[in-house]
Amino acid sequence: MTAIDRKQAMDVLKAFGKAFNKGDADGILAQVTDDFEWRMHEGPEAPEGAVIKGLEATRKALAERAEAIETMKFSETEVLFGDDHIVGRFRATGRYTSGEEIDVRGIDIYSFRDGKISVKDSYWKAIR
Repeated sequence: MTAIDRKQAMDVLKAFGKAFNKGDADGILAQVTDDFEWRMHEGPEAPEGAVIKGLEATRKALAERAEAIETMKFSETEVLFGDDHIVGRFRATGRYTSGEEIDVRGIDIYSFRDGKISVKDSYWKAIR
């Protein structure tokens, strides 16, 4: 993570989170680097799940997510600053388009470069 002060990081994370809660793909993409990498919480490739790379691939993944998830809200957030990463804890609630409810806790590990998010590595608790 290149140098970014806490206020700048928080401004980026707040804008990013608000855009996610609104389903605003343009708002999300405005907060990330051109080579942004989104390591999803699930997917077919062990051990990483699914890894989305670049703006167009991220836009496509967000559109697919919008088709699968009817509503999603992130709340109960907490941000923890490490030496070279920022960890965001959250609660996600909502509903899949299938009608299944979503209510999970998770974390995102963020890396920053040039004042934007370069990596979002997502982990959710698996509920069975």
